[in-house]
Amino acid sequence: MSGGLAKGIAVVAVTCAATLGVYEWTITKSSRARISALDDQLQKSQADLSDCTKGRDVDREAHEKTASETAATLDASRAELDTLRADRAETEKRLAAFKSMTDKFRKMIDSGRLQVVLRHGRMVVKLPAGILFASGSADLSKEGQAAIAEVATILKQFPDRHFMVAGHTDNVPIVPPAAFKSNLELSTARALTVSRQLIGAGMAASRLVAAGYGEYEPARPNTSEAARQENRRIEIVLLPNLAELPPMPGDTPADAGAPAPSAAPAHSVAR
Repeated sequence: MSGGLAKGIAVVAVTCAATLGVYEWTITKSSRARISALDDQLQKSQADLSDCTKGRDVDREAHEKTASETAATLDASRAELDTLRADRAETEKRLAAFKSMTDKFRKMIDSGRLQVVLRHGRMVVKLPAGILFASGSADLSKEGQAAIAEVATILKQFPDRHFMVAGHTDNVPIVPPAAFKSNLELSTARALTVSRQLIGAGMAASRLVAAGYGEYEPARPNTSEAARQENRRIEIVLLPNLAELPPMPGDTPADAGAPAPSAAPAHSVAR
């Protein structure tokens, strides 16, 4: 193994660990501080309400007004505290899921074949296109086939989740006589190829959607060859279930037995 590759592998591993650690520390610290403040507010409200109801105040009207306001504050604080605790429980649940997936992919992460990151609240498995495809091609290499088969073995351990396979390229235009007219076509074809490979390895087709982004969602500005190389990638995105999303006003509850649909971006292609 070359020194450059070993260094890159180390950076990948440290980045994944740091992402989880910083995210978890920030969320946990913020939540605990807010919960502590609300606990203090609850205790003060309870003490004020107790004082009011003991009738220490000579002014009965003022006493009743204070008691009413304190009771309202107490109820609001309790509701906010319950919501915050539920949010923290959900955050910790997602962090546990992220850690579980990262642990399962540890061997591939340590070998530099992929990364597992959090982006926009979603878990994303990133595979460099250079490992999977030759330049300008949507045919998986032997190394790519082996990598996708290994990924499928792990993703099958999450049978209740939907995944989006997203193809991305750099911004270098495709020139004739290439097999594809644009980077958008190339990225879509690569996403379809990976999806077929995952299905062939045993993943349910109903749990997958393929999408091509071309050069329109770069990981880094295309200002250097290293950045363009990072932008040429396949991402497998863990999509949220509808049950994990807050309800919208007027929403009709989905059928209990129906699978939760997954939102697909522009450029998505039919399964």
